[in-house]
Amino acid sequence: MNFKNAIKENKIILTNEYLYILEDYCNHLIIERNLSINTENSYYNDIKMYFIYLLENKIISINKVTTKDIINYMEYLKNNNEKTSSIAHKLTAIKNLHKYLLKNGKITRDVAEPVSRPKLRKHLPDVLSIEEVDKLLSIETKTVFDYRNKAMLELLYGTGLRISEMLNLTFHDIDIKNCTSRCIGKGNKERIVPISEYIIDSLNEYLSVRNQLSKGRRCEYIFLSSYGRKMTRQGFFKFLKNELAIKNINKNISPHTLRHSFATHMLEHGANLRVIQELLGHSDISTTRIYTHISNKQIKDDYKKYHPREEE
Repeated sequence: MNFKNAIKENKIILTNEYLYILEDYCNHLIIERNLSINTENSYYNDIKMYFIYLLENKIISINKVTTKDIINYMEYLKNNNEKTSSIAHKLTAIKNLHKYLLKNGKITRDVAEPVSRPKLRKHLPDVLSIEEVDKLLSIETKTVFDYRNKAMLELLYGTGLRISEMLNLTFHDIDIKNCTSRCIGKGNKERIVPISEYIIDSLNEYLSVRNQLSKGRRCEYIFLSSYGRKMTRQGFFKFLKNELAIKNINKNISPHTLRHSFATHMLEHGANLRVIQELLGHSDISTTRIYTHISNKQIKDDYKKYHPREEE
C-alpha cells in the first residue's frame, strides 16, 4: 500500500498502543504545557502521520522504533517534496514526543535524540516601507466596512499584534481610558500592549457604526464580519489582498507583514530590542533579533542606492 495514499484515504487504522500514546500526549500538551488548540492540532496531525508511516513499515510498537526508522521517515518526506521547514517542524514534534515517552517510562531510550534537524535557510520576512504603510492605511471611510478595515489595519500596525490576537479581542480587552489592550498570545500568555490615540480614534469611529454589522445581535468580539459574527482570518486576508491591489502595492504581503513592519520600524527609530520583545510577546529574544538583520539589510540597500560612489 502506498503510504501517501494510505494517509489520504485513511486506510491505516492506528493500533491501540499508538492511539493511546497520541491521545495521552495531546492531552499533556493542552493540560500541562498549556499550548493552544491550534498548536495541539498541529502536533496531533504530525504525530499521527508519523505513526501511520511506522505501521506502513510494519513497526507496530513504539519500543521497536530505531533511529534509522526516523531518519528514513525524514528522507521519505524530503523525497516527496516536503518543505524543509515542514520537515523540521515534524521532526520537532517527534523529538518532543520521544522525550515525553522516555520521561514517563514508556520507552527505555530516546532514539529520536541523535537525529539532526535539517538546516533551514534564513529567510528575512517581507516588510512594508513607511510610505507603503501610509498608503495602505489611507482609507477613505464611507461605509461600515471602511471604518472596520481602517481600525483593524491601524491596530495591527500600531501594536504589532498577531492577526489571531486582534480578531480575538473583546470589549473587555480594550481599555480606552488608559490606552491599553489586553491580548492572549501563544501558550495562552497574557500581555498588555499600549495603543495610541490615533488607534483609539479609529476604533471609536468604527464602534459608532458597528451596529450596522451586529444587526442587533450580541457578540463579544470587536471586529465583525458582514454576517454579524467574529471576523475570520480568511475574511481579513481577502480584504487585505484587495486593498493592496487598489493601492498598487506589489509585494507578497500577509497580515503578519504588518507585525514585521511594526517591529522593524520601531527598531529603526531607536526602540530598545527588549521593549520590542515585550510588545510582540516573544518568549525568547533571539526571535526578536531577526529584526536587527532586516534593519541591517535596509542600511546596506540604502547605502548602495544613495551613496554617490555606488552610482559609478
